[in-house]
Amino acid sequence: MQSFDAVDPATGKVFAQVHEADDVLVGRAVNAARRALDRGWADTPVQERVALLRRAADGIERRFEDFVAAEVRDTGKPVTQARNLDVARAVLNFRTFADIVAAAGEEAYLTDLSGGRQALNYTVRKPLGVVAVIVPWNLPLLLLTWKIAPALACGNAVVVKPSEETPSTASLLAEVLAEAGAPKGVYNVVHGFGSGSAGQYLTQHHGIDGVTFTGSSDTGAHVMRAVAPRVRPVSFELGGKNAAIVFDDVDVDDALDGLSRSVFTNTGQVCLCTERVYVQRRIFDDIADGLVRRAQALRLSDPWSDDTTTGPLISEKHRHKVLDYLTVAEEAGATVITGGGVPTMGALSGGWWIEPTLWTGLTNKDRAAREEIFGPVAALIPFDTTEEAVTLANDTDYGLAASVWTNDLRRGHDVAQRMRTGISWVNTWFTRELRSPFGGVGLSGIGREGGEHSLHFYTEPTNVCVQL
Repeated sequence: MQSFDAVDPATGKVFAQVHEADDVLVGRAVNAARRALDRGWADTPVQERVALLRRAADGIERRFEDFVAAEVRDTGKPVTQARNLDVARAVLNFRTFADIVAAAGEEAYLTDLSGGRQALNYTVRKPLGVVAVIVPWNLPLLLLTWKIAPALACGNAVVVKPSEETPSTASLLAEVLAEAGAPKGVYNVVHGFGSGSAGQYLTQHHGIDGVTFTGSSDTGAHVMRAVAPRVRPVSFELGGKNAAIVFDDVDVDDALDGLSRSVFTNTGQVCLCTERVYVQRRIFDDIADGLVRRAQALRLSDPWSDDTTTGPLISEKHRHKVLDYLTVAEEAGATVITGGGVPTMGALSGGWWIEPTLWTGLTNKDRAAREEIFGPVAALIPFDTTEEAVTLANDTDYGLAASVWTNDLRRGHDVAQRMRTGISWVNTWFTRELRSPFGGVGLSGIGREGGEHSLHFYTEPTNVCVQL
């Protein structure tokens, strides 16, 4: 069996070897999942499946620091983020979906027929079956548990392929689920790459009943082509080129606090991060100067230090991509108002570090303002009127998220609803209600997950009609 290197992004050093699954091993994983369903997992009472999720949450808490260490080593993100966001949210994902599934009901209707008769129509939801779960490298544990918690709660078996960049937490979770009592074959993990590797073998396997995928729009298109001949359902959360609209009546400091989070969190490697900031002209300089100060105050350092705010990019390849866009922006006439290069990192100079970067002088016609970069970068662009701001923000092939910053809540509601996105925030960013729908439009995805929307994807409904 072939293997590949697991590399620490903060140092550029190899810390482990990972076995790459071939088509035979992927087939064994899919067959194991099918056998788990056939042995009765799909028919397990809901309360037993819900109890498994709660035990899994408890298991993550018991091994909390193990998950933190694995996440930091794989991604290079600051340890405080791994603790307070990634691993904490994994626990919450399991507990939230346990509660949602435990309380879920079904539709039932009395239908009037001729002659005073009636029929009872009710819905039975059955597990989708064997679900391929493909997760990205930016929030590997958070997004993995976001998908498998509702999938398992609904009675499915899963085959997980984590990103080749971040293999550790998916394997660690297998240990926790086994300890929690998950039947053999319910949760399976295969490691590898996309095309010509585990990802392709998994999505093309005839035994897969559905695919849930988070990642780039290009890869999403490849997955759609792979499942199209068998007409399998898909749930995609893909890329974004997210906009923020900042009106001149806003509290500038509050807006700056929110914008600095939305641009620079996780080194800009979050699908919800802001890469386009539209600022009403009267306060444009105030916002630009304030964001520069906040960018320059970020601490790029050892991810294991509690005062580190910003880690490296995920890989050397990804840093090349982001650096290429820095060149593209400058060639288009952008003015770099902070950042724009690779920092000097001393003992960490072997890692994939990059300076948080802000531009002025770009327009919506420029590539750097249209294409997803997925780094700690943003273009600041002025506007004059509300209509202009809405037009600029919606001028994109993506449609994942937007944020609106204003003290006029009537305008905030109006503009947020006019955004062609899956989620619109007003005076906040990354605030999540796990019962609400999550997903994108356009190149940002297909379908919704979250709350009962997840249950709809991970189950197939059957209408039963009984004449009374």
